[in-house]
Formats: sequence, structure tokens, C-alpha cells
Amino acid sequence: MSMFSIRNKSPQDAGWISTLMIESWGSDVVVLQGRMLRPAELSAFIAEQNGERIGLITYQLKGNACEIITLNSLQPGFGIGTALIDAVKQAAETAGCDALILYTTNDNINGLQFYQKYGFCLEELIKDGIAPDRKLKPEIPMKAENGIPIRDYLLLKMSLKP
Repeated sequence: MSMFSIRNKSPQDAGWISTLMIESWGSDVVVLQGRMLRPAELSAFIAEQNGERIGLITYQLKGNACEIITLNSLQPGFGIGTALIDAVKQAAETAGCDALILYTTNDNINGLQFYQKYGFCLEELIKDGIAPDRKLKPEIPMKAENGIPIRDYLLLKMSLKP
């Protein structure tokens, strides 16, 4: 795979982001801890190769923390996810944040492995945290493709303090 580049999203990316969310999560709305978020409206970085979009990360600043909302690598194993988190980490440090946080679900084994290798630590288990969000977004499946019931949120955190 040849090199890819990372850039800030532009207004022209909104349609692609919405489509990617629908293809990935069944809707262009992400429900997280009772919050309804539209990734197409959030701050984002896009990974691009030869003019083709191959990755997306969306995030928002929350007080002293920067929260990653979504991460999509369309070609896993080439460092796209890592490069996208690097870009958000830099933006968070520039904004004076002292932590990077994200929520993932208990079934996301690959994600948990990836985030911990990157440097995130498990901060909190939100037991049965998916049930209230499923009321807001019925598209959330009961089971993941790997057969694990989707029940709980895990909060992961990485300190940005020196």
C-alpha cells in the first residue's frame, strides 16, 4: 500500500461521512451515553490515498478532554487508525486538553486490542449502558457479528499530561 495522507474534513465530505455512518452503524446518528450525535457535523480528520477517502475519525472537545466519537479504517492493518488518532491527539494537545477519551462496546474485541496497544487504559465499565441508548436508536443490534451480546460500554482514557 502506498502512502496515505491525513487532512481536516471539508464541507464537501459531509455526504460521504453520513453514507459511511449508515453503512457502518445503520444510521447517520450515533447514540452514546444518551447523547445523539451526527458524525457529519463533528470535527473530523480523513485519511486519503490517491484522492480516495480510506479512513475517518470524528471527535469533540469536552472540557479538558477530547472525546473520539467514531473511528473507521476502510483498509485495516496499514496504520490508518493509528495515524487518525495521532491527528486527534495533536489537535487535543493544541487545544490544551489533558486527556483523550472514548467509549466502545464490550463486543469490540479488535477495538479494545487496538486502543490499548495505542496507549489507552480501561477507565470505567458502564454495565448495561447500551439498553437506554437502544431505546433512542433501535438499530443497535443485540449481538455483534462475533456473537457477543452488545450490553456494556467501556470508557477508555489516555492522559496527555507530560
